[in-house]
Amino acid sequence: MPHAPSSDGTRLYYEEAGSGHPVLFIHEFAGDHLSWEPQLRHFARRYRCIAYNARGYPPSDVPEDVDAYSQGHAVADAIAVLDHLAIERAHIVGLSMGGFATLHLGLRHPARASALVVAGCGYGAPKGARAGFRRETEAVAERLEREGAAPVGHDYALGPTRVQFEAKDPRGWAAFRDGLMDHSARGTANTLRGVQGRRPSLYDLEEGLAALAVPTLLITGDEDEPCLDANLYLKRTIPTAGLVVIPKSGHTINLEEPDAFNRACASFFAQVENDRWPARDPRSRSDATITRADAGRQS
Repeated sequence: MPHAPSSDGTRLYYEEAGSGHPVLFIHEFAGDHLSWEPQLRHFARRYRCIAYNARGYPPSDVPEDVDAYSQGHAVADAIAVLDHLAIERAHIVGLSMGGFATLHLGLRHPARASALVVAGCGYGAPKGARAGFRRETEAVAERLEREGAAPVGHDYALGPTRVQFEAKDPRGWAAFRDGLMDHSARGTANTLRGVQGRRPSLYDLEEGLAALAVPTLLITGDEDEPCLDANLYLKRTIPTAGLVVIPKSGHTINLEEPDAFNRACASFFAQVENDRWPARDPRSRSDATITRADAGRQS
């Protein structure tokens, strides 16, 4: 099995397919490298695609110490995979937990990213929701330790932003649920406490986000309630950001609507590669609604 060593020695399992400009896929909390199979099958026809398992997700290593899990470790792990494969720059695609890692990678290592796809990013971001989100992550972590991954995974897969997937594609949802139920209880509990529970609010990153120059595509489902306001904030703050909202859709967006997700990414990649993804025109930021702010003024 191929593994990439991270900076602290944690081994990260990865798979790759295809050739061309590299695309690195970073999975969500409830997924793993297999969650990106619809994307690898599509994009490996013209790109070198890499998907890996985060620490805590076998066959990657599962550190016992919760302090070995953090937003910083998540970014360092993504960079470690790129370094191990001798990849200088790649399109980075992340969903949810992976979307946060993608965004932080763009902030910390902009020279390593040719483009950022930040999907389903926003859980626990509003400052007013931080305390409640931390309580919820701790409660789920305690239940994982007490009951194991199978019962918790089943209930997690029926969350309010996952039922859209179940309604549209019961077979696909069942495969997603079964994979989640098979995760490491220790690894996912530590991930909840060390990554989700401790990561900074997006609203604390405003200065860096406003200076982010890497082309960025935001994708969210319109029924992914925890992400809607956060994505509008990101769109308004990141000067290079575009926003795609997929209708009647929840959180597991790359599996729930793979064709729409792939089309959005493919169009974005093509525009970036042809230097057709500019920063936002500052004239679009105006208190005026239907005409130029200075229209009608005497010269």
